[in-house]
Amino acid sequence: MRETWRWFGPNDPVTLDHARQAGAAGIVTALHHIYDGRAWRDEDVAARQRAVEDAGLTWDVCESIPVSAAIKLRQGAWRRDVDAWRDSLAALARGGVKTVCYNFMPVVDWTRTDLAYPTASKGLALRFDMPAFVAYDVFVLRRPNAERDYSAATLAAARARFATLDAAAFALIEKNVIGGMPARQAEYTRAGFVEALRPYAELRPADLRANLVAFVAEVAPVAEELGARLAIHPDDPPFSLFGLPRVVSTAGDYRALFEAVPSSADGLTLCAGSLGSRADNDVVAMAREFGSRVHFAHLRNVAREADGSFVEAEHLDGDVDMVALVQALLDEEARRRNEGRGDWEIPMRPDHGHLLADDIGKAGVNPGYSCVGRLKGLAELRGVTRALRWRAA
Repeated sequence: MRETWRWFGPNDPVTLDHARQAGAAGIVTALHHIYDGRAWRDEDVAARQRAVEDAGLTWDVCESIPVSAAIKLRQGAWRRDVDAWRDSLAALARGGVKTVCYNFMPVVDWTRTDLAYPTASKGLALRFDMPAFVAYDVFVLRRPNAERDYSAATLAAARARFATLDAAAFALIEKNVIGGMPARQAEYTRAGFVEALRPYAELRPADLRANLVAFVAEVAPVAEELGARLAIHPDDPPFSLFGLPRVVSTAGDYRALFEAVPSSADGLTLCAGSLGSRADNDVVAMAREFGSRVHFAHLRNVAREADGSFVEAEHLDGDVDMVALVQALLDEEARRRNEGRGDWEIPMRPDHGHLLADDIGKAGVNPGYSCVGRLKGLAELRGVTRALRWRAA
């Protein structure tokens, strides 16, 4: 697999030189400074491409072109936004960036309640604490009828957790959950968040799925014409938050999308941690079933808990069999090579490394995207890959 590294642009404290020192060959980035719905211009793409190439790297994947709320709701200025999305896709392709990751999560993107959870090694990890999340939703945010979305056992655990946390703890949870995470499209105040939820009050999962299919049906033919690949990222975590529908969470969700839009450009980002945080997802089986549509991979791991909580684990530990997953992806690459495809290589990046060593306490580090933790993860994944290739030789 092609080793890549996520970079958030010139303001990222982890620089392109750091990425190269970690051994990455490619960069995963986006024009994060143009996340206001405007179409990206050729000159914007070229400027970012030059910065990456000047560092001796290549821009392999765009993560992400944002998908607006209007597109997800199929309301308001959705037509303008779809046209702008297609124009951005075309500008990227003209600039040589042919793989585009995107997601279809409404209102909240990837979500964690704790950004500095202590690990046994004394590093710090990202964590999603289900009782704390539900306590915030029901007893702090007080979302109307929120109790209906949870089981009696989950509500009981949330009440118990609510009793142990003070206002400062919930302020931190609120900041983590709605205040903005790296590469999110929006940051919210509490009042603004409640307002953002309102248009989705009557939106059913079937409605959101139909809107996703309609969107992909419009952009996939453009991608095919450009020789580009669309790689939808799974919901993170892969279950409903705040009563919002999520429709890219399971193998069945992917089957429904690919059956509805069979274009070869319509593919996925195989995010092992996102999918693996749901116990009924067999990530290795999904990699094999959808192998021909895996256009990009995020390799990270999670340790699940019985109540729905999870913590980001070491890359080679946790509940996802990372060695078997890497083998499945290598097998898919071999299949593509045997077909004579020039684009056989699957770009992958180490995702959500632990905060380690002198990155702990360092100002400006993006949660999950410190240097040392990802360097460690990439080295481990590189070792697994080379060992499997050696065994197969």
